[in-house]
Amino acid sequence: MAKPDNRADNVEHLQQNIQHTLRNLNEAEDYLDEFSSEISSEERNQIEEKNERRRDSIKGFREEVKDEAAHSQE
Repeated sequence: MAKPDNRADNVEHLQQNIQHTLRNLNEAEDYLDEFSSEISSEERNQIEEKNERRRDSIKGFREEVKDEAAHSQE
């Protein structure tokens, strides 16, 4: 039997995901700032592309937080 949908802590989990993704994004940007002259352009491009995906994820997480907040007020 499936578990009932418990949305009580969804916003908290989403906030944790946002914080984790932001931390990874910032660490990657710091890495690029510090070592950009020492890494290949391929590695730099991979990191920049991954950071763009992280930004997209953060945007999606924030939209989900808004949806959850609106859903909890119903």
